[in-house]
Amino acid sequence: MTELSDLTHIKVIPEQQGLRDAKQRRMLRRKLPELIELERILAESPPQFSAQVSASIPVDSFELPIYRVDVGEAPADRPALLLLGGVHGLERIGTQVVLAWLRNIANRLRWDEHLSELLKQVRLVVVPILNPGGMLLNRRSNPAGVDLMRNAPISAQSQSTFLVGGQSLSPTLPWYRGKPDQGMEPENLALQSIIEEVLPGRPFNLSLDCHSGFGWRDQIWFPYAYRRRPMRNIASVMALKLLWEQAYPHHDYQFEPQSEHYVTHGDLWDYFYKRHNREASAPWLPLTLEMGSWRWVRKRPRQLFSREGLFNPLATHRHQRVLRSHMILLDFLLHASASYGNWMPDKSGEEWLRAAARMHWYSKSENL
Repeated sequence: MTELSDLTHIKVIPEQQGLRDAKQRRMLRRKLPELIELERILAESPPQFSAQVSASIPVDSFELPIYRVDVGEAPADRPALLLLGGVHGLERIGTQVVLAWLRNIANRLRWDEHLSELLKQVRLVVVPILNPGGMLLNRRSNPAGVDLMRNAPISAQSQSTFLVGGQSLSPTLPWYRGKPDQGMEPENLALQSIIEEVLPGRPFNLSLDCHSGFGWRDQIWFPYAYRRRPMRNIASVMALKLLWEQAYPHHDYQFEPQSEHYVTHGDLWDYFYKRHNREASAPWLPLTLEMGSWRWVRKRPRQLFSREGLFNPLATHRHQRVLRSHMILLDFLLHASASYGNWMPDKSGEEWLRAAARMHWYSKSENL
């Protein structure tokens, strides 16, 4: 009988699957099909793919892996693109978008010579499910009740929105930050290890964290969330925005700082971005994709009676449309990362781009 380990070069997959009994496998297929889909993509992936388990999260009888996927052969002196999904367990569509693109990349690498060459110029690292425990339990937080996006050791510099901005009252309430004396949750520590291994020493880094959230439009957010002031690399964000709009003038994404909507405690990307800037001079642009879920609810109001329906498109045709619609953005970010030297502003261009960004996004801020 042929074993899976004989059919795939990603040996961590049969190792992980061998830890589960028949009952656990059935439960995962029903409650966490995204993990099964990811393992299938990896098991069938071409040689350019590699994978490892960055951490294991205990949930009941399970040890759920946080997979890190590396694609391509780009050396350490090339730029990197980090793609993330599944930070909030209820927002399955973020992971599903990442998986759809990852499968697209895997299939294209079998015939697309240009993509193979491109992935020698940019390091692609993907974490499709950062919070597998929360996704299994069908809740926003991790199994300990902590909202991973409110868990970093950074506090808002102005009044945050009650509860939404992060609270330390109880894990039974949403947006719980966790206890400061216990440090970050294991999922976030795994992500920190990946960032510290992949990003330092590279000439340019870009990341995208895929979420869904209330809104009428798809939004691309960038730091900061803890204060209403421009980030260090705001000129580069403006350059990327203009580059995207020149290439795709009919897009429907709204670029804006997260603080435009609310100020929060404990934002992961604020914390990691500031930490990176203390130790590196090369730019890193951490972006967040917030897919507007109000459109899905408006077109199918009965979704309001489902926890998943608040954050995910449940109609089949709408779900497929969402999976298709973000492929262009992800491809664009991969190409923009590889060709950063052709659009990143030099000293002369940085000043006016920063001024344009301040005028466009921050002119109404009382803090400037």
